[in-house]
Amino acid sequence: MRLNEHTLRRKVVGEMHLRRWPKISAPMQIIQVLRLVSREERAAERAMLHDLPQGGELAPFVNQRHAEGDLGEGLSFVWEQHSEACGITLFIRDPSADPSAALDWLERFPGQAIRATRMHIVADEAEAERVLPTMGFVESDLVSCHIGVTPGLLAAGLEPVRLWSDFRVGPEGLGVSLIAANGAIGNDLARLLQRFQELGNYRNLALMGLPVAQAHWPGLDAAEEALRQLATDVATPDKTDDALLESVSALSLDLISLTTETSYRMSATAAYAQLVEERLAGLAIRSIPGYPCLDDFTQRRLLPAIRTARAYTHRQDVLSARAAHFTSLLRTRVETRIENQNGRLLRSMERSSSLQLRLQQLVEGLSVVALSYYGLSLLGYMLKGAEHRFEFIPAAEIMGLLVPVVVISMWLGLHRMKAKVMGEH
Repeated sequence: MRLNEHTLRRKVVGEMHLRRWPKISAPMQIIQVLRLVSREERAAERAMLHDLPQGGELAPFVNQRHAEGDLGEGLSFVWEQHSEACGITLFIRDPSADPSAALDWLERFPGQAIRATRMHIVADEAEAERVLPTMGFVESDLVSCHIGVTPGLLAAGLEPVRLWSDFRVGPEGLGVSLIAANGAIGNDLARLLQRFQELGNYRNLALMGLPVAQAHWPGLDAAEEALRQLATDVATPDKTDDALLESVSALSLDLISLTTETSYRMSATAAYAQLVEERLAGLAIRSIPGYPCLDDFTQRRLLPAIRTARAYTHRQDVLSARAAHFTSLLRTRVETRIENQNGRLLRSMERSSSLQLRLQQLVEGLSVVALSYYGLSLLGYMLKGAEHRFEFIPAAEIMGLLVPVVVISMWLGLHRMKAKVMGEH
């Protein structure tokens, strides 16, 4: 069929087939190294897939996050790319094969190893008991249990796979585990052991959040103390709003810096912890009397670390929220003070305007009096001159009658001019 495929269809389907191990059967050794790889090292990591030891052959692959191939007679490998890490797994099927060249190639991969393990797979528990003394396990830390315990397996009277490990780093720099297949072969054994390895890988990746939380915990202590001091300074009259705002801004920047440095690792820790729980449930573990169980070992060491990381994240979020709330309250306080200052300024301006209006009215009144006086003086000179020429003209009486007329005329004229000037503006 000719389909108009979505651009992500092949990638989504490919995700369902990632990280699958080849079939496994005893006897066999599996060496796996999980490395943290930076973005700058990704190109060198991929280049290593094309720089195989002599006799190595890379199988064709479509998915860019999974590859496999052969490294010689009885040797094969699987490469897996994770979000922040990569895993290389060597499968040594032939006990007589020389893995030195493959191990040298494995050591040359870029990145920093966060987990490296060697699994010895034997046919049954009897064989495992014979080789157990040579494993170098610390007896007090030895964990042993059955995995892959299903009702169908028990109903058939078959023994489930059993593992032994002390989960310590050995002299070679590898953690060692011993696996008794007890009849499990092929894909069933491969899926079970791959799940066991993923449990350890995700556990180590999850535990990376613990030292980060512990290292930055004093920073939260300092931020909390600074916030407490700010709450005290608010009630201190000597502290100005500018000084308080500068302090809370510095505190907010410190919290943002802490969040930026730790948020990715804390989020990754939570995600990896969820994967650890899923892998534990998928292993279908059954305890063996006299030995610590795998789920007890994992939970006893992992849960406190995860809770510490969660407590750090919660405390960081609470402090950030408190700092934001304090900033909001301080901003409201500053705005309220500004509004009060503006109100006082407006009232002062209103009083000033009222005083100016009264002064203006007083000046206008004085102006009317002054203009009326000068007007009457001019009229007085005219009437006195007329009285001197014409004796029948009563200058004094006429002056007395003209006083209210002149004053009213001056007042009306002045207000008319004022209205005209104000109307133009």
